[in-house]
Amino acid sequence: MATSISATGFKGGLCSSFHGSWGTSMAGEDHTMLAKSVPSHVRVKKPVRLQPMMKNVNEGKGLFAPIVVVTRNIIGKKRFNQFRGKAIALHSQVITEFCKSIGADPKQRQGLIRLAKKNGERLGFLA
Repeated sequence: MATSISATGFKGGLCSSFHGSWGTSMAGEDHTMLAKSVPSHVRVKKPVRLQPMMKNVNEGKGLFAPIVVVTRNIIGKKRFNQFRGKAIALHSQVITEFCKSIGADPKQRQGLIRLAKKNGERLGFLA
């Protein structure tokens, strides 16, 4: 036996002693007023998505950080990043040649490159 609930009570096989309303009824004027107050459609903006950034935890710290910041401000961010990229690539090549000369395997070479990056962060070269 199906039972449904309405604003005025139960319909179906069950009886209810409640025959009143809860303050205001939802019939007639109240219902149309409520329907008019609710917008028929809602616009949702695209969520703002921040670009992922690799941040240096030691930014602004380190012995060489002030020199790096001043240089970046003088020559501009784009040119500075190009220069820094070339310097990092050159340093990685030096580490690779060193590893070849001592017979270190690629895993040790990668470890040395990571160590160089950590040292550069601590010293402020990546500020």
